[in-house]
Amino acid sequence: MVRDETLSREELHRIDEEVRSTWPTGAEIDVEDALAFHDALPAEKHFATVLESADRPLLQPRAGVACLDDQIELLQYLRETGGADLLPTTIDSYTRDNEYRNAQEGLERARKSDSNALNGFPAVNHGVESCRRLIESVEGPIEVRHGTPDARLLAAIAFASGFQSFEGGPISYTIPYTNRHDLSTTIEYWQYVDRLAGLYTAQGVRINREPFGPLTGTLVPPSIAIAIMIVEGLLAATQGVRSLTLGYGQIGNVVQDVAALGALRTLGEEYLPDSVRVTTVFHEWMGGFPPDEARASGVIGLGGVTAAIAKPDKVITKSPQEFTGVPTKEANAAGVRTTRQLLDMAIEQAIDLNGVEDEQALIERETRCLLDAVFDLGDGDVAVGTVRAFETGALDVPFAPSDCAKGAVLPARDDDGRVRLFDAGNLALDPEIIEIHAARLERRGEVENRAPSFRMVADDVDAISNGTLIGRPAETGGGGLR
Repeated sequence: MVRDETLSREELHRIDEEVRSTWPTGAEIDVEDALAFHDALPAEKHFATVLESADRPLLQPRAGVACLDDQIELLQYLRETGGADLLPTTIDSYTRDNEYRNAQEGLERARKSDSNALNGFPAVNHGVESCRRLIESVEGPIEVRHGTPDARLLAAIAFASGFQSFEGGPISYTIPYTNRHDLSTTIEYWQYVDRLAGLYTAQGVRINREPFGPLTGTLVPPSIAIAIMIVEGLLAATQGVRSLTLGYGQIGNVVQDVAALGALRTLGEEYLPDSVRVTTVFHEWMGGFPPDEARASGVIGLGGVTAAIAKPDKVITKSPQEFTGVPTKEANAAGVRTTRQLLDMAIEQAIDLNGVEDEQALIERETRCLLDAVFDLGDGDVAVGTVRAFETGALDVPFAPSDCAKGAVLPARDDDGRVRLFDAGNLALDPEIIEIHAARLERRGEVENRAPSFRMVADDVDAISNGTLIGRPAETGGGGLR
């Protein structure tokens, strides 16, 4: 079984040779040349430095198109017109599945027809030199965002190209995304990614790593998300990563979201080594959006207000066209500006929320239970404990497609809109905590004159896209879009 041990230089070299041979552009990688390229970049393109020195939440959209010149134009637009502080390069689906030949065919079609043949930027196919053109052509730091369980070649090319931030992790890009990989194998894959990032860091190029906090993006209880962020952070730290951005996806109840972001920072700094600089990222709502763009802008605005109160280091913005799929560059930029307007107005105010401290204490208590189970099941080895925790259901993710997770956990909102556990499955939580969740769902059931059930769960999954926060029956004040 995989263990939480630092890869040796010899093992890293062996894997590196194997990974580079999987597609021709792997031959373009030269680490010494890459280090010189990174060193020559101006300070404003050093991702970790910009993020960690900011005195307010920085805004970053998602964005990726197939062709290099189009990607450059898109990022320049988001920077200049949208006002994005940090920029993304979102990778296409073929690359996420390591289907580089299909990605190449899509790229060639896009070049010939100027069509949207791919849903992102195929960085592996573009190779090092083309990716460096992207880095050089755009002001500001750029992060690779993807969704790849086996991101080894993508990471090697990204780091060699000058990208200094790389999203994802072995749990957050496996359990919510795929049933093709087992968790033990993807931990091994990401040990290479993190060891490579650690090697660059040791040579003076601090690579920022960002586990994907929203997971399935569907009513994920905060303690589950935070526990997984800390586990992925610990695994990365073992390999030498020293800049970690821990993520959390918006739930929609402002008190719970503010409390969760507070717990994420507190527990991240407590559990991760002192040598690691911890930052946080808040993802605006990742579930279904209303089809009406005006109402969608309202969802985005709530994210901006939440960020102003919680003050994460970074906010991942959404566009009012989320319902329809990939947004236009204009809509994407508008989403950034909407968040900026709400955040800049609200951050100047002293907004006190009742209940944040109590909610944060509950989240931290739950998270500690989950982390203790990982440590106990692995006899102190985080990698072993993670695999065993998911095998037993001691750690779980709702609505996950992967067979590596039990998928027994079901969330629902309480009468205040906070996400609770309708079914805790086998989560390693104190019985008293489970009783707290049950009692709060019972209280909602009394208001709605129905017992907590899977119908309540399903109603809550669709609520925001239907124009509300809580999925109430129409006769008790629900209804949604009109």
